[in-house]
Amino acid sequence: MTREKILEEIIEGYRNTIFQRYQYQNIKDNYKIPDSINEETVNLLRNFFLDYMYPEFNKRKKLNEAFKSLDDYITHPQKLLRILLDASKLVFNYGRHLPKILNAGLKAMKSFRAAANFENTFVDEAIKNKTEPPYTLSKIDTLIKLLPRDEIEIFIDNSQSLFETLHDKILIKKIKEVIQYLITLMRKKEDSYSLSQIEGLELGLEMLNEGDKLFNQLKKEDQQNLVHLIAEIEKDMLDRVY
Repeated sequence: MTREKILEEIIEGYRNTIFQRYQYQNIKDNYKIPDSINEETVNLLRNFFLDYMYPEFNKRKKLNEAFKSLDDYITHPQKLLRILLDASKLVFNYGRHLPKILNAGLKAMKSFRAAANFENTFVDEAIKNKTEPPYTLSKIDTLIKLLPRDEIEIFIDNSQSLFETLHDKILIKKIKEVIQYLITLMRKKEDSYSLSQIEGLELGLEMLNEGDKLFNQLKKEDQQNLVHLIAEIEKDMLDRVY
C-alpha cells in the first residue's frame, strides 16, 4: 500500500474520532456546559474542525498545496510585512501594531499546517509498526500513544491558539482586514506572487471568517466557555489514551 493511500485512510480514521468526540449528547453527558452551547453550536464546531482543520483527503491535498506555499512567509512574516508597508491605510490605522497583527494571523494559520504534520507523523508510525487500515478508533488511539505526549500537547496548543484568537473580536477583525489587504495587493502583482500563495491566504481568510461566524453566535462569556470546553475535551482524550 502506498504512503498516499495510508495517509488517506488515516485522515478518514482521525476524522471519525473527531466526529465521535464532538457529539452533542456525549458532551452534554460528560461536561458542564451552558444552555447557549446547544446541539446546533456543537455541530457547527464539529463541522468547522472537519471542514478546515481535518478535511477529507481530496480537500486536504488542495489545502496542503496552498498552505505549503505560505510556509516561507509563516516562518519569515517580515516578507509579508514589506508588502503591507505600501498599504498606507493599514499603516495609518495600525502603525507599530501592524507586525503584531500580522504575526497573530499567521500563527492562527499555523494550526492548519500543524494538523497536516500531525497526520504525516501518524503515517510514519503506521508504516514503521505495520499497522494496517482500516484505522478504527482503537487503532488511532494506538498510533497516538506511540508518540510522546508532549508532542501531542504542542499540537493541541497550536490548535487552541486559533480559538483563542477567534475569541478576541477586536484582534480577529484587524487580522481579517490585514489579510484581505494582502490578498488584494498580491493579486495586483501576480507576476511577483504565485497563485498558490494567494490561494493559501484566501483559504486562511475563509477559515478565519467561518470560525468568526461560529463565535459570533455566542455571547462573549460563552465564547470563552467554548474555548475552555475544547481544551478540556482534548485533554481528556489524551488522559484516556495515555
